[in-house]
Amino acid sequence: MAQLSVNNLSLGYDGKEILNGLSFQVTAGSYLCILGENGSGKSTLMRTILGLQSPLSGEVSTGDGLIQNEIGYLPQQTAVQKDFPATVWEIVLSGCQGRCGLRPFYRREEKQLAAENIRRMGITELRNRCYRELSGGQQQRVLLARALCATRKMLLLDEPVSGLDPKVTGEMYRLIDTLNKDGITVIMISHDMEAALRYATHILHIGKTVFFGTKQQYLESSAGKAFTGKEEM
Repeated sequence: MAQLSVNNLSLGYDGKEILNGLSFQVTAGSYLCILGENGSGKSTLMRTILGLQSPLSGEVSTGDGLIQNEIGYLPQQTAVQKDFPATVWEIVLSGCQGRCGLRPFYRREEKQLAAENIRRMGITELRNRCYRELSGGQQQRVLLARALCATRKMLLLDEPVSGLDPKVTGEMYRLIDTLNKDGITVIMISHDMEAALRYATHILHIGKTVFFGTKQQYLESSAGKAFTGKEEM
């Protein structure tokens, strides 16, 4: 049974369609990379999956025990967000808000979950540091710990290594891969073809043509050959 199903989805802004007829399914434990040109609708699709934006038509549904507010999300950061004046602990703990319902406070188990995810991301020593004082890689680990407080099942990552140096980029990819191997479904927008083909189990390519399938099927497809530069002349 699929954790996530997208059926005949059309996306756009102000009634202007940018993507139409999109259908695919994601099963538990998959690692899906979403590839495509700028402006093709990748981030719009992710916001629609999260329920932050309504589709022009079609539907997104969850299954296999997953509900929409249990999806962890790591968005692209803005300059304002990078300068956010809160501690690492406060930011990570805020990822438990969806578990609180109408309660105006965090329970012991939610605080324990935040502490565990801080440890899991290797940032325990940063717990009391101000977020805006951290490096880009440290900030991404904080945001990933926050996203993990919202889910044990699925993570949506929008360009999680954008702006990071090569060493930190490699560390972040390995960290995400470990989470996937631990059973968390990963859906990641990326411009990094090499990383996508190294880690992903499935590829969704959005552009003039739309492709969804396994990594191997993508490499053998016309869309994959064109995007990787291996299209036969």
